Amino acid sequence: MDQSFAGEAKHCAMHVDVGDSSSVEKLFHDINAVFSQPLSIVVNCAGILRRAPLVECTEELFDDVIRVNLKGTFAVTRAASREMLRSGKKLPEGGAAIVNVASIAARRCTRASAAYAASKAGVVALTKSAAQELAAHGIRCNTVLPGWADTAMTTAIPNEIRAMAISETPLKRTAKPQEIAEAIKFLCSPTASSYITGAALEVTGGVYM
Repeated sequence: MDQSFAGEAKHCAMHVDVGDSSSVEKLFHDINAVFSQPLSIVVNCAGILRRAPLVECTEELFDDVIRVNLKGTFAVTRAASREMLRSGKKLPEGGAAIVNVASIAARRCTRASAAYAASKAGVVALTKSAAQELAAHGIRCNTVLPGWADTAMTTAIPNEIRAMAISETPLKRTAKPQEIAEAIKFLCSPTASSYITGAALEVTGGVYM
């Protein structure tokens, strides 16, 4: 994959199927082959959205969403924590961080989103459990719960639903991707969030209070 990145730090883009544990394991093997520094930050941001009323939701649709959003987060979190534990004392001061991107749908469910909401609620619970287990090893685990954001995923949603969502948001707009990224960066910081683990940070414009 050809990809340009800003800055002078070393970057590398790799393919991975997060729903396939063997593909995830290969990803971390390849990361070790490219980078000499121990793994200290992992962000799970892969996700899909499939909408269907509950009575019309097929098992295939449900399984597809769970496979990417929940199983994928599990597979990457497990592989990342194994790698971080293997690094042991090589972790930087302030420890390591795993940030999983969920959604406010985990707490504020809407119609035709049973599979998506279930998958994201699972991500929050998974992350809290991981935070309990890994804290003693200096690994912090947190989630970010975005509201409506200007991303490729939300462009497929009908305009009338989008307009209704904005009208229900106190800040009366959608989020910019950079605003979600800043929240993720905060939870990755070994200084700014060094005493935060098991948290679910809502970035929603106030849509859920």
